[in-house]
Amino acid sequence: MKKKFKLEDLDCANCAAKMEEAIKKIEGVNEATVSFLAQKMTIDAQDDKFDEIMKEVVRVCAKVEPDCRILM
Repeated sequence: MKKKFKLEDLDCANCAAKMEEAIKKIEGVNEATVSFLAQKMTIDAQDDKFDEIMKEVVRVCAKVEPDCRILM
């Protein structure tokens, strides 16, 4: 399943790159992109575990950029 999400308060391109790298390491994630300029994130992950994976994505992103919110 592939879904796009808007991001709020993503402060820098470096943070976006760190978030993208961390998301790609999550088990079940096939592909992930985080765009600082567009303030968007695209996640392609296993359908049956998507909700669990998104909980982990939110946790990982909060570690990198505590102010950033993922609008679902």
